[in-house]
Amino acid sequence: MNTPAPLRIAVLSFAHTHALSYVSALTAMPGVEVIAADPDGAAAPDDAPRGAALAAELGVAYVDTYDEAFAWGPDAVVVTAENARHRELVERAAAAGAHVLCEKPLATTVDDAVAMREACERAGVILMVAYPVRFAPVVRDAVAQLRSGRLGRVLGVTGVNNGKLPQDRAWFTDPALAGGGALVDHVVHCADLLDELLGERAASVRAVSNSILHGHRDLQVETGGLVTVQYPSGVIATIDCSWSWPMSSATWGGVTLQIVAEHGTLTVSPFAKGVAGHDAQGETWDPVGADLDALLLDEFVAAVREGRQPQPDAGVGIRTVEIVKAAQASAARGGEVVALP
Repeated sequence: MNTPAPLRIAVLSFAHTHALSYVSALTAMPGVEVIAADPDGAAAPDDAPRGAALAAELGVAYVDTYDEAFAWGPDAVVVTAENARHRELVERAAAAGAHVLCEKPLATTVDDAVAMREACERAGVILMVAYPVRFAPVVRDAVAQLRSGRLGRVLGVTGVNNGKLPQDRAWFTDPALAGGGALVDHVVHCADLLDELLGERAASVRAVSNSILHGHRDLQVETGGLVTVQYPSGVIATIDCSWSWPMSSATWGGVTLQIVAEHGTLTVSPFAKGVAGHDAQGETWDPVGADLDALLLDEFVAAVREGRQPQPDAGVGIRTVEIVKAAQASAARGGEVVALP
């Protein structure tokens, strides 16, 4: 029996910290060859290592440019560059016939997100958006319970996604590269879960935001916000998003949804379980449960091998970007309700 050729996957950029766990998951998979390229890493004003130094730390093969990465002939790529640079890399991958897993948010504008989907559709390649939280067993269980009808109709959802200021990756607070602050970074995970749970597109969005948190840093983006999303069925969901966790915290933060239905409530908190303690540096926290990034990569690699479209797809990516852009527009207008077309 012939052994299939190894699947070649290129990780494009170490800008997003999720790139580290994606590399770890990919290099642990049998039948997968991985290389990384991070040409913008050397110039990035980051405290953490980037480029060849980080690749050596992760034990992954490295090339200096994206041209070299594409010349390697990857079957697929993982785009973990700054948000504003997603479109260019996704379109390059599509032109090269490589399947794509793109970090969230898909883009910083709806037009860019739509263009990325169209490029991949024309090329006949997969475009999947990296929303690992939906792969959490507790999320899958909640979806199954709601779809069984046992809890009746969903009435409302309260979402919370708070965490630390991502100061070791300075581009997160650069409005040109990130497309915004906490509204961009933390709304999209909850918006994706709502998309999966409710199965309908948002009708309108209202948001308020401020930069009170970390005000001494003179940041140019919002550091906290509250977003209200209304759906055609009448469901109203709120998303509390902020960089409010102290930098001394032992963990990055968390995501929680509380779902109120006709016959009961569900609380979904994928990052709540862990072992707390102390060491010489202070408080520690070791999470317990599934590796969500690994589950995401398992699904992407399986879809590439099987020639099928995995979820979440570009449609989900576009809908979540629409919510973010509407939230930004609403906040800029003092909390005015913004209807989605």
